[in-house]
Amino acid sequence: MMKKFIVASASPRRRELLMNAGYEFEIIPSDADETLPGNTGTEQAVCLLAERKALSVLAVRDDAVVLGCDTVVVLDDEILGKPTDREDAKRMLRLLSDRAHKVITAVCIAEKGRKETFCNVTEVEFYPLSEKTVESYVSTGECDDKAGSYGIQGYGAALVSGIKGDYFSVMGLPVAQCVRVLSEFGIEGSVKV
Repeated sequence: MMKKFIVASASPRRRELLMNAGYEFEIIPSDADETLPGNTGTEQAVCLLAERKALSVLAVRDDAVVLGCDTVVVLDDEILGKPTDREDAKRMLRLLSDRAHKVITAVCIAEKGRKETFCNVTEVEFYPLSEKTVESYVSTGECDDKAGSYGIQGYGAALVSGIKGDYFSVMGLPVAQCVRVLSEFGIEGSVKV
């Protein structure tokens, strides 16, 4: 009997990446608490949120393997989350202009009695962004639901001068790492490892 696989995320990007890798899964978005205790390190915080998301769904569906994720953009030790509005998006893009920042994606894969959490850090560098570029990018609306106010897989590709690390992690899911850990849990996509 094949194990059930649940993704604790409503992200269309994560759904697309897992579908492209040949997985069959159910989506149950997590309603986990995302508040963090003060003095939590960045990578530790992202891992904690991914675990909370996976475990909150596992609590109601303990018959499945659950994948939970969290992605943040970090500049000078400051987490740049999703923008509160378009002005906030512009502020973040101005901060990222002509600089390198980190995108940290944590993944927790869990089943009853077992969990594995890992974190992927990718460095992304932006071109210098003119005010015209910032305004036109924000007007696309792509920034609205993205950590750091950009999506590398869309119009945001025009902002990026370089990347060191896992491109798919910047999209929200380090696919190759996930494939390997999921296989340890008995969940396989089209490519067996």
